[in-house]
Amino acid sequence: MKSVVSLSRQTGQRVAFTLISLAAMGVIAAILLIVAVIVVQGISAISWEFITATPRDGMKAGGILPAIVGTALLTAGTAVTAVPLGVGAAVYLAEYAEDNWLTHAIRIAIINLAGIPSVVYGLFGLGLFVLLLNFGTSILAGSLTLGIMTLPIIISTAEEALRAVPQSFRVVSASLGGTRWQTVRRVVLPQALPGVLTGVILGLERAAGETAPILFTVAAFFLPRLPRSIFDQTMALPYHLFVISTQVPGMPIRIQYGTALVLLVFVLSMNLIATLIRGRYRRRRQW
Repeated sequence: MKSVVSLSRQTGQRVAFTLISLAAMGVIAAILLIVAVIVVQGISAISWEFITATPRDGMKAGGILPAIVGTALLTAGTAVTAVPLGVGAAVYLAEYAEDNWLTHAIRIAIINLAGIPSVVYGLFGLGLFVLLLNFGTSILAGSLTLGIMTLPIIISTAEEALRAVPQSFRVVSASLGGTRWQTVRRVVLPQALPGVLTGVILGLERAAGETAPILFTVAAFFLPRLPRSIFDQTMALPYHLFVISTQVPGMPIRIQYGTALVLLVFVLSMNLIATLIRGRYRRRRQW
């Protein structure tokens, strides 16, 4: 009887492992197919002029430098806005807040905020930053809107990373006379840094690829110059890709795919840098 049960369990494990492997291979194949199509269709558009020049002839010629610079500025502004606040909130929830109904409600609210459509954040940014605070359609308004949108992701992942650090680390630090803040700053945060970086990069990648929030708060349809201050409008790669794909008749397909390829490389470069940093700190981790 035991052998029959053991055989049944082994068969179930094999079936489950096979299904999971097939699902994983399907996801990987789909991603590789999408990347391959973008590369094949867009590589012919990539040139030094395409990367460094401003658009001309109704965006059918020239380059996409203003969109690249605008995306980089918005991503940097999002990081400045969201990372300190998000990591600080995660530290408070994980290390200082009591475990009661209020903190449970806050965590549920954070999870729900992560699921709100980006267009809602765009309308919120339009009402608060553009109209009420009179920032206008500007890099500042767009960065603040994207920062609020990415906060739930950063808070959730950073808190989980902090809670994953073994409690013994905190006990040893306290026994050696360290205050709670010293323990968090010198022991917990360095050990949780790989997980915190994961949340930060996930949030910034989402911000770099969003169209709806910047449509309401910062993005310009056509602006063949670089922004001069945080109160200027700017072009951005996601919105520029939307515009040339839907609003410009006769746009060459290679320019559309070339823009998509640049955006893809931009996002993957962020991921690669984060992976290298995470790997470095994981090698130093003591558990």
